Amino acid sequence: MASIPSPSTHHFYPNKFSYSTSKSSFFPFIVSCMDQQPQQDENTKQVGRRDIILRSSEIAALGALFNFSGKKPSYLGVQKNPFGLALCPATDNCISTSENISDATHYAPPWNYNPEGKRGNISREKAMAELLQVVKSTKPDKSSPKIVEKTADYVRVEYESPILGLVDDVEFWFPPGKKTIVQYRAASRLGNYDFDANRKRIKALRMQLEKKGWASEDTV
Repeated sequence: MASIPSPSTHHFYPNKFSYSTSKSSFFPFIVSCMDQQPQQDENTKQVGRRDIILRSSEIAALGALFNFSGKKPSYLGVQKNPFGLALCPATDNCISTSENISDATHYAPPWNYNPEGKRGNISREKAMAELLQVVKSTKPDKSSPKIVEKTADYVRVEYESPILGLVDDVEFWFPPGKKTIVQYRAASRLGNYDFDANRKRIKALRMQLEKKGWASEDTV
């Protein structure tokens, strides 16, 4: 269960979605359709291929019709109280370095772009450039990354899925101070589950950054 922030210190996160009239009610149906595999005998292989193509077209049409991209959450960005990235809602489609380490569902460890000072006097600007390069070049799940916000210490990336147009928001933040730490948060806008898509994406980015000398404070 996610850590639920109190109203006095954190933003409120909705943790339930209506499945009667909202467009998110189509999501379980779509996932179910996509999970079904066509028959593999010789008489149905060709039909199975056509069925997959048809389903893909229908799903894409549904995505365009019902705008599965969702609305950008108002609580994104660096929060003032407490200072840092937002916590996760009580859904299984979000990870954040701001969560308590005891929350195995939502916690993810921060990154260090100069672990133990092994990279010398690498600047925050250099580390930011490395991060942006990896974000642009790494597409582990074929979602298209789009950098939509960038400041000297913060980056927000939108990852859009190729068929449904589902959007995940991934944030990176370089906290002030002498520590060479990078915090991050990755969350889906719609639904209750992401089948570990955000966690796998963060892992893929970390593995590419490790080639440049970065390290995780733990594993994710």
